Amino acid sequence: MSERDDIGLDVRSARVLRAVIRSYIENPEPVGSRTLTKKYGLEWSPATIRNIMADLEEMGFLMQPHTSAGRVPTDLGYRYYVEHMVQDEPVEGKGEVVEFEHFGIETEDLGRLLDLTTDTLSKITRYLGLGVSPGAEGSVLRHVDFVPYKDDSIVVILVTEDGIIKHKIVKNDYNLSRNDLRQISSYINRQFTGYTIKEIRDRIVEEMFADKRRFDDLVSRAMEVYRDVLYEYDSNIFLSGMTRILDLPDFSDLRQIKDLTRTIENKHALVKLIDQIMNADGLQIVIGTENPVEELQGMSVVASTYTEGDRKAGVIGIIGPKRMEYATTISLVEAAARFLSSLYDEGGRGWKKKR
Repeated sequence: MSERDDIGLDVRSARVLRAVIRSYIENPEPVGSRTLTKKYGLEWSPATIRNIMADLEEMGFLMQPHTSAGRVPTDLGYRYYVEHMVQDEPVEGKGEVVEFEHFGIETEDLGRLLDLTTDTLSKITRYLGLGVSPGAEGSVLRHVDFVPYKDDSIVVILVTEDGIIKHKIVKNDYNLSRNDLRQISSYINRQFTGYTIKEIRDRIVEEMFADKRRFDDLVSRAMEVYRDVLYEYDSNIFLSGMTRILDLPDFSDLRQIKDLTRTIENKHALVKLIDQIMNADGLQIVIGTENPVEELQGMSVVASTYTEGDRKAGVIGIIGPKRMEYATTISLVEAAARFLSSLYDEGGRGWKKKR
């Protein structure tokens, strides 16, 4: 490392920051100067280390919980660690994560394959595994119908240009009449036919929600129902390892448990995060408040797209505490993405058969 890097951390500050983060990853307790001196062999006095830690706090890399004299990393501190230091960290079980095939996952069913891969990631890391199968976001809408069903429900029938038909039963929370539903169907078909599912969800529907005053109550209600259908239609989301991650000391707080549980139960909340990963290239690390899902802003996500030929097909990754073992997790996620991508033929003709 140079004497001073591109954002102004000198060698001593960088070493202290790394030591604080390593100590906190290993044991989620605020880190003091004496711990760093004993554990990491830093050659400076505790007083000097305290001064460096105070400077790092002032720069936003560390924070001091009000109940403790020690310090803990901030989101900015973790981001610096990931960008500048994690590549030099040892990978636990490095020989095991080079090729994901070694874990013996064999199936020709895509859903089962993703479920197994996601669960394998969770078992190894003890974090929450995340998998997303190829969605229909590129499909073009041909027609949609809203049909009354029983006394309190609606059947939404969505047909795409490639012949996919999706039925979804939703609650009629707004007591919409048969005539209301006919008007809604007509309006949506006029506005959205010819657009892809992703275009409808990401742009048109979101714009309508941003300015509901432009639309009457009937259309606003229709958009709420339609958005829910689109979110569920787009992709299959696999999550594995809830009981494992809750065993970590990071989740002793009831609010954190509730936030995580709420997100798991409502998978639609993950769509913004998945879109962020799908719209980027390669491995993505989302730390704390970088996450568009508010309930996950106390956590980190390490995820990557996997491909079908040169097309992005889905997402595989891990959701865990911000103090996760980033080096090992990154290696595992990259290996899992390679494994899933390798099962596609170069021409994108579907899953290869295991030999």
